[in-house]
Amino acid sequence: MHVLAVKKLNIENELRRAMDNNEFCLYLQPIISIKRNRIIGFESLLRWNNPERGLVSPEEFIPIAEETGLINEIGFWVLQESCRQIKQWNDKYPEHKSLYISVNLSPVQFLQKGLIEKIDSYLKSISFDTINLRLEITESILMENPDAAAQILRDLKSRNIRLYLDDFGTGYSSLSYVHNFPFDTIKIDRSFISKLTTGDEHVGMVKTIIAVARNFNMDILAEGVETKEQLLILEELGCYTIQGYYFSKPVTVLEAEKMLTDSLLYNC
Repeated sequence: MHVLAVKKLNIENELRRAMDNNEFCLYLQPIISIKRNRIIGFESLLRWNNPERGLVSPEEFIPIAEETGLINEIGFWVLQESCRQIKQWNDKYPEHKSLYISVNLSPVQFLQKGLIEKIDSYLKSISFDTINLRLEITESILMENPDAAAQILRDLKSRNIRLYLDDFGTGYSSLSYVHNFPFDTIKIDRSFISKLTTGDEHVGMVKTIIAVARNFNMDILAEGVETKEQLLILEELGCYTIQGYYFSKPVTVLEAEKMLTDSLLYNC
């Protein structure tokens, strides 16, 4: 217990220094429309480039950042930097005017006081078109304080920000989440996608999730697509927006821009 406590304290102190020393960076994973055969957006993923340990896994430091409250500052940096980058590409490349960025909100960050005002202020300061922002919310957030969560989601939706229900089917999974909260898209978790080729019951689960989304006029995005077989099954089931290593791992901002400037098309 002592060793773990010391390790946690060290990471907390290092995280505080990391913010001051600009050690955080973004990696972007392309989101592909297989109907249009092109990149339509990116998911923004945080990386910590520690000067001594190199790239530190988010699984190692995000829980500590949430526990200490540092996630509010770190998470807002991710949102700012993500929107700034996409805005730059929207303006620089007319053919990518509708390119969007998808950003994860942690439970702590989502429920922090003044979140909406902070988002409003920053997006207005860079003249960002809110239709090009997606915010990903996990099911667990909705369980903690449903009434507060519903109001925050309605406020975000009123600003034309698109809302994604992340990890659907892995947690509490109630249809009331889809019915009572104003989500635009359901993300099919990679745990379902990885089992698509191992039996009819897994195909049936994904088919059911897609049917739920359609019944509520929501879009579908499948993450964790790694094989051609998974892609073909998803296409047959009617899921046409895809993300995963089959197309690309998360890449640096420079690599992501090269994909756009090369007009990279995928053999879907």
